[in-house]
Amino acid sequence: MNLKRIYAVFLRQFYLIRGNPTRLISLFLWLTIEVIQWGFIRKYLSTFNLESFSFVTVILGAIILWEFMNRIQSGVMVSFLEDIWSQNFINYFASPLKTGEYLAGLILTSIGMGVIGLAIMIIIAGLGFGYSVFLIGLMLLPFLVILFIFGIAMGIFISALIFRLGPTAEWLGWPMLFIISIFSGVFYPVSTLPLLMQTLAKIIPPTYVFESLRAILTTGTYADGLALNLIIGAALSFAALLIAYAYFLRVYRRNLKTGQIARFGAEDV
Repeated sequence: MNLKRIYAVFLRQFYLIRGNPTRLISLFLWLTIEVIQWGFIRKYLSTFNLESFSFVTVILGAIILWEFMNRIQSGVMVSFLEDIWSQNFINYFASPLKTGEYLAGLILTSIGMGVIGLAIMIIIAGLGFGYSVFLIGLMLLPFLVILFIFGIAMGIFISALIFRLGPTAEWLGWPMLFIISIFSGVFYPVSTLPLLMQTLAKIIPPTYVFESLRAILTTGTYADGLALNLIIGAALSFAALLIAYAYFLRVYRRNLKTGQIARFGAEDV
């Protein structure tokens, strides 16, 4: 084996990381997210008498709803990335297709992925753990609507971010929702977080869903503030969707004006 050639391969990777700092961040970001998230989960579980704590009741419902939103978000983002990977993105806009129509097509794709994913999770939870997500009752529908809208908003926003920074920034899309899950109290109450993080959690729509979900599953009743939580969560989700759509349009127009949209076409093959 030639040590110089081995070192040359290493040196190339070193220069790639040095030339693109986002690659360096990705090396430790997942570890950081996991340590923080499971640290808060442990803090939450330590407040329970584990003999009476029902993992299935409190946690599994949150996992199903969270993964539903994750499928919606990734449905938009992955569909966008597929057009980039196949170097077909620019071909869409050589046709009369409008930006809103393109995004609507991505959303339609994500709906299919989200519904199929939700159905699979419900079946597995029922057969494997005897759990029914319908225990949540009529509130399941508004919960899903809020998470759906926010998932679409995040999918569009992340796609716009990749569109703005270039194809090499695609990795940014994968940890984004995991970071949000730390603040939105998917697996533990927001009260478990430090005060600063609790403040940030108030502007994240899923927070209101999972706080309400946890209250329903642990008490078996609808809390007095449930309606207000749903209104706030829905309003924030719609606001996020409008902001994400406006940002995507702005990035599209900028790339079109500067010619950077060519980075996403077949011309660079």
